[in-house]
Amino acid sequence: MIRKGRKQLIEILEKDLDLVLDELVSESVITEEEYEACNKIEEDSKKSRKLLLLIQKKGEMACCQFLEHLEIICPGSNQVLQCSVHRCSDLEQKGEVQQELEQEEKHPTKGCSSQEQKAEVQQELEQEEKHPAKERRKALKDVLRKLKLQKKKSKKFSLEGVLEISSGSLKEYIPSATGDLPWHFLRKVLALNVTARSTSLEKGTSDCQWRREEEGEDRIDESIFRIVRMDERVSVNPLDVLCAVLLCSDSFLQQEILSKMSMCQFALPLLLPPLETSHCTLMLWAMRDIVKKWRPHSLADSRGFREESLVLASMPTISFVRMGSLNFSKSKLLNEFLSPSQQHHDFFIHRDMECGNIPREIADGLVEIAWYFPGGQKGLDLFPEPIAVANLHGDVESHWVQFSFLSEISSAIFIFAEHIGETEYALLSSLKESSTKYYFILESCGGKVNETLTFLNKLVPVLNLSRSHILAKDGTTNTAEFVEQLHFITGRIIRSPLKTVSIQDMATVAHELTIQVDEDFRECQDARNCAVEITGDVRDVALYKKEMLKLQGDLWKNLAKVEKELCRMERQGEMPSEKYRSEQSAKLVALREQQNKCDLSIGLINFIHGIKHSQSAKKHYFLKWMKFNLDHIARANLSKLRAEYKEKYKSLGGEVQRIAEVDKLISSSSLGVEHFMRELGQFYEAECLMVREGKLSKNRRQFAHFPSIAADLMLEGFPLELIDGDASNIPLQWITDVLTKLNNKLRRQSRMFVITVLGVQSTGKSTLLNTMFGLQFAVSSGRCTRGAFMTLLKVQENLIQELGCDFILVIDTEGLKAPELAKLEDSYQHDNELATLVIGLSDVTIVNMSMENATEMKDILQIVTHAFLRMEKIGQRPNCQFVHQNVSDVSAHDQNMRDRKHLLEQLNEMTQAAAKMEKIDRDIKFSDIMDYDPEIHNWYIPGLWHGVPPMASVNRGYSEKVFELKQYLFEFLRDRSVKKSPKDIPQFIEWTKSLWNAVKHENFIFSFRNSLIAEAYNQLSAKYSEWDWSFRREMHLWVSEQETLIQNASPDELDCLNWQYELQQKLLCGEQQILDSLNKYFESGASNLHLIERYREDFVRSANSLKHELGNYSYNKCNDAIHINKGRYKIDTLQAEYLKVIEGKVDKLLEECRKEERRLDDHELRREFERMWTETLSEISPIHLENRQLYLDIELCLRKELSHRGSSVNVKVQEAKSLLNYRMNTFQMKSEYIKSSLWYNLKCMFSKKEHSRRAEEAANSLMSKCILFIDEKVSSQGDYDDTYCVELLHIINHTLQQNEVQKLHTSPSFEVDLKLHILGEAAHIFQEKHEDFIKENDPQCLHPALVDYVNKRLGIDIVDDILNSTQSIGYSSRSFFQFTVLKELLEESDVNNYVHYNKSYEEFVKSWIMRQILEHYADTHYLKNLEKDILLSIVKKIREMLENLKHKCFKEISEFLEFFCKEMQKELVISKDSLVGIQFKNMSDPGQFSVCVENFLPNLEKQIQSEFDVLSIELKLSKLPVKPQDEIFKRVFGCGKQCPFCKVPCEAGGSAHKEHFAAVHRPQGLGRFRWEATDKLLYELCSTLVVSQCNFRSAETEWKWYPYKDYRVCYPDWCIQPDPSINASDYWKFVFKEFNHEFAHQYRAKPADLPEDWKKITQEQALESLKETYNME
Repeated sequence: MIRKGRKQLIEILEKDLDLVLDELVSESVITEEEYEACNKIEEDSKKSRKLLLLIQKKGEMACCQFLEHLEIICPGSNQVLQCSVHRCSDLEQKGEVQQELEQEEKHPTKGCSSQEQKAEVQQELEQEEKHPAKERRKALKDVLRKLKLQKKKSKKFSLEGVLEISSGSLKEYIPSATGDLPWHFLRKVLALNVTARSTSLEKGTSDCQWRREEEGEDRIDESIFRIVRMDERVSVNPLDVLCAVLLCSDSFLQQEILSKMSMCQFALPLLLPPLETSHCTLMLWAMRDIVKKWRPHSLADSRGFREESLVLASMPTISFVRMGSLNFSKSKLLNEFLSPSQQHHDFFIHRDMECGNIPREIADGLVEIAWYFPGGQKGLDLFPEPIAVANLHGDVESHWVQFSFLSEISSAIFIFAEHIGETEYALLSSLKESSTKYYFILESCGGKVNETLTFLNKLVPVLNLSRSHILAKDGTTNTAEFVEQLHFITGRIIRSPLKTVSIQDMATVAHELTIQVDEDFRECQDARNCAVEITGDVRDVALYKKEMLKLQGDLWKNLAKVEKELCRMERQGEMPSEKYRSEQSAKLVALREQQNKCDLSIGLINFIHGIKHSQSAKKHYFLKWMKFNLDHIARANLSKLRAEYKEKYKSLGGEVQRIAEVDKLISSSSLGVEHFMRELGQFYEAECLMVREGKLSKNRRQFAHFPSIAADLMLEGFPLELIDGDASNIPLQWITDVLTKLNNKLRRQSRMFVITVLGVQSTGKSTLLNTMFGLQFAVSSGRCTRGAFMTLLKVQENLIQELGCDFILVIDTEGLKAPELAKLEDSYQHDNELATLVIGLSDVTIVNMSMENATEMKDILQIVTHAFLRMEKIGQRPNCQFVHQNVSDVSAHDQNMRDRKHLLEQLNEMTQAAAKMEKIDRDIKFSDIMDYDPEIHNWYIPGLWHGVPPMASVNRGYSEKVFELKQYLFEFLRDRSVKKSPKDIPQFIEWTKSLWNAVKHENFIFSFRNSLIAEAYNQLSAKYSEWDWSFRREMHLWVSEQETLIQNASPDELDCLNWQYELQQKLLCGEQQILDSLNKYFESGASNLHLIERYREDFVRSANSLKHELGNYSYNKCNDAIHINKGRYKIDTLQAEYLKVIEGKVDKLLEECRKEERRLDDHELRREFERMWTETLSEISPIHLENRQLYLDIELCLRKELSHRGSSVNVKVQEAKSLLNYRMNTFQMKSEYIKSSLWYNLKCMFSKKEHSRRAEEAANSLMSKCILFIDEKVSSQGDYDDTYCVELLHIINHTLQQNEVQKLHTSPSFEVDLKLHILGEAAHIFQEKHEDFIKENDPQCLHPALVDYVNKRLGIDIVDDILNSTQSIGYSSRSFFQFTVLKELLEESDVNNYVHYNKSYEEFVKSWIMRQILEHYADTHYLKNLEKDILLSIVKKIREMLENLKHKCFKEISEFLEFFCKEMQKELVISKDSLVGIQFKNMSDPGQFSVCVENFLPNLEKQIQSEFDVLSIELKLSKLPVKPQDEIFKRVFGCGKQCPFCKVPCEAGGSAHKEHFAAVHRPQGLGRFRWEATDKLLYELCSTLVVSQCNFRSAETEWKWYPYKDYRVCYPDWCIQPDPSINASDYWKFVFKEFNHEFAHQYRAKPADLPEDWKKITQEQALESLKETYNME
């Protein structure tokens, strides 16, 4: 710049040279010595020259700094300098410098040798002439330094690196320095932003410049005519940036850059100038990914079109070059030439564009190419056929190689020149043999007109010129008219015979001219050869797929059908469900076996060889070549088939079948890399199943390494097929193992944020994702997405913490409402399955809608709302963003307010429709199933294209709106990561499994099963069990204290006790603690809590239910204690009266002895005492406690209760014998117990025998409950109370009024007899209890008080001990308990245990828990320690109390005792009298009494411990008020409800849940069901039946047949989920087949005819099935 503009610079410097020098030395651009040397020169012109030479010698950086400071001091200098540079030719510049040097020589500067200066500049010019490559490298180095790309020359930009999610990729910013330009260009161009080429920097005015403007704002001078513009030296020419970025990018990124540039309708670099080497580079590889679609006029009438790879399409090329300099922009003229009417676009960068005037430093010699493609509209198209337009930047003379290349490939070349002289003639005359047509566009020739005409005439025979080949253009020429003239000439060229060439063909010319081709290196060519070996065999796509990719054809589609049939059982017919399922399972295995027998084709072997290469680049080249070749073949096939389809449609008319055949071929004509990967997946799946089935040993596996290969590809940015769109299926084993390998490769650092797009076909879903993330999802014709593909995007390390994830997983899906699927009956179901799956997997779902089609919009809304409803029901609440495409109005958001309201109404309407389909009765709105804000979650995006394709460029508004959406999504992600942990790969796998399993069933919501939800639910249940026991424990301790207080209180004090108020406060506090713990748990951030949010209310209700249960328990216990206290008071009153008389007699006897002053020996004393005792007893009138005949009272109570129940009941009661004749063990079912009118309707399995059995089970269950109540009352210390009978009758009535019993239609006789037997049993037991109570009248003393204290706390401590032991996991939740029990049953393999478990589950659980407790304390040492610790604690407290009382002044023992008993009244039940005893009666010193008690305690302690030691564990447990076996039973037994079909117990947590469920169901024969006709046990599983075509009938259906699928109509509180896999119920299948005959014998039935595959199940498989079901490792 300095060299070329030397003259103008000297003129500028002379205006204010001193100020310039001061500025330069102050900013250290020059040194103090250099400053002084310049100042010594007197003449300003010489001083200026000296300064310029100094600056030039310092290099490029100093030159840039100099020009920057010059602009600050002399505003406008840049513009003057720039104009000068453009006007000067290189020769003129050289002459000027030469002249300056001569001037310097004639007038040497003082202190400086003019000869030296001349030599320096001359040497510089010579070096430039002799070593242009060196200069280019220097310029390149400077540009790379400016752009901060020095390191990227060796470590190039990669596509994977550029696509990483970084903070920069999420911000919209204007570059502020030249170093920002490369990233700005890359991000913008990958986001399809048409401003990508702009190199403008953030504008800012320096303080110095601002001050000068302020100071001179009142002065008007010539400076106003200087146009102040951006300092071009601060920025870089866009073409330089492009060249530098391409040079620093790997070949895959180059490809992506050019693909995106092509979409933006930017001219593409065809030849890169020689930068690092002395050769140009043909960008063939970089353009191979570009596919163009157009409609030539020859196909306009038939509405056909052509679609072809850009590098393979042959077309005429028109080139434009310049010789010398021009006063107008050639590139700008070309933009006008290519732009259709009213659709101007800047294809080429030109000087009048933003930053286009910045001098090029490395881009001279660049050949750019653009295309014109017709759209089939003859009135609008510029040309009827496509043409290519090449543009050489720079002078032909300086870039002769590029010009020679263009001469060889072009149909015509337009040469721009100011004039044609001898030099130009010499160059052009060398083109004599060229077949290319040459045209000249001459600018005003000035004074050289004659010279130009002379040489043009000489060129006429050489270049075959005519007058029409010469065009003139000057400043007065109308541009539009001139462009029209160019169009006319070009049209004439196209119509004449001409050569056409493809870019691929240009490589041959390039080789001849020693031009490099970007794909001419070994890695790329080896990969190409490998790909050609495969694709070379493909002629007919459909045939190739059928013969060479056999596994994914009919075999895979049949497998998909069988898999779904296993879940839906739609073609079951009359076959038993399990047999049909086994048959389908066998069919599936057979199909997989058939797949496994297939050999790998040669093509597939070569494919595997290509993708398993360790070098990533080779692998990438191979896959790219595969894509290019396959796409080319598929396009050719598709084109032929479309033509055939049109022909047949016209000729055959109504022959639908033949047309349909062609239609089917069109649908299957797609062939891509995904089909080869799909084939690998099928080979892998088949082999895995063969290993599982034992048909293949693990050491003979061939394909175990396939998942690792696919995982590597995912890591390198290649999409993985998630859903096979052709078969509408997921290869689950393949996907699972690929993702597992991926997780291992990532060292389990795999947290992912999942984004999915859904929408109608061809609405731009893939383009939206490609624009947002720079991806490469297929968008070309015939390659629309089928199924779903997922791509992994890495998050940069500095952003991981902020976003809370390591990767972004983007899922692209096939279009909903696809025309080729619309004719299928299940197309809606197919779309529903797809939407449900991907929405379930996503954190954000983008619903892409085109605003033009309201009907389609309504359809997609229905599908989407259906999917969101399903997600809400299973605990997933993904975010949803509605994208309305093709809305370009700036006021769209405000204008569409009404539309958004209407959209919400539609969403609500669709939600209700979906709810009906899912059989949800409640009124539900869209806002109920997800957080939806119409103002935030709706995006209005302009259409993709600006103009009419194929010449339309990408709409800037489109890319910017998409970027706004991207920014919002990541802002949402930041907020979401705080509230909810993102999925990692294992969780994603689990969601995929569970969602797909549920999708395969018809009833999604009730078929959904997810181990992550199960695990989260089990953890919550375990936590709730802890809170439950904590509440129970607290209440047990409180009840124990209150009982002690009550027993220590006198009858008068009982009324003053405030225990009822305290009880209510205690209960409220306990319930609130559970609720607080529940809330804290849900706020704790534990994993997957959002999935079980819907169960929170169940546990809230359970807490309330527990409060009521403990309230009733505590109230009854306290009332019992009061009752006991009052009973004791009667006895104590009698004892006090007797004791008073006896004490009086003893005192009288002693007094008589004293008076007689005689001493009695022992014999006399005994005789006197016996005489006194006999007299006393004869004087006391005997008062006895009433001994009642309780059976009479209980019988009277029963008769009163039944007296108003009608004549039939009264007759039955009158006929009844005394209660003494009834016991529970004598109760037997009679036929009269079932209403006789019912028998007429009973058929099949619901026979009289079966129905009686169900009634008998209900009776037995009720009797068990009543025995528990009776035992509880008997264990208390009180006498019988009449309320016991009332409570017992309440229990009986409550049970008999339940729905399950009511539906049995039992007769009044059943109720009466049952009550007689239960109350008869109660009468016997309560009578014994009453009589024992009368006999007991010993008051309590310290010894029994301590024993009672130990017993009250021992039960609680045993529970604590067990729950803190190694056994605790088995009791942590009902699911864990079930697993523990079933695992032990399997290990014991005792059929009697299974019978007990199945037949009497409650009894079994109690006995099992008791056995576990006994085993736990088999070493009595553990229980002794518990007893000892409890005893020591109370004895310690007694000692501490006695010690404290020593320091108090008590005058009498009674005062001492009263205080002691008051302090210990919550712990011990003692009385003052019993504590003193006869031995301390006459002791008067309280201190002496305290010492005596203290000395007495050690012996008492030992005595109690020895008494405990001799008792058995069973006896000890029977004496405990809080029985540990009962407390643990309550913890694990749950609600006690059983499956209505197979009787498996409910495993739901809490006690007040709305729904009952069990992890695994069992064959109904284990619940004693059998076929009535054959008496054989049923082997059907209800988890299979609920998806089958079978029917059932029961009391709930009024004995009418009802589909199992609709079982929830009859049993709405039961959720029976289908088995997630064919192996899920292997545990019970194994048990049934092992003990089939034994079960039949026990149940008095015949063995079941089990399916054959059941007999192959091993014990190991059964255990694995159990572990998988309960999610145990």
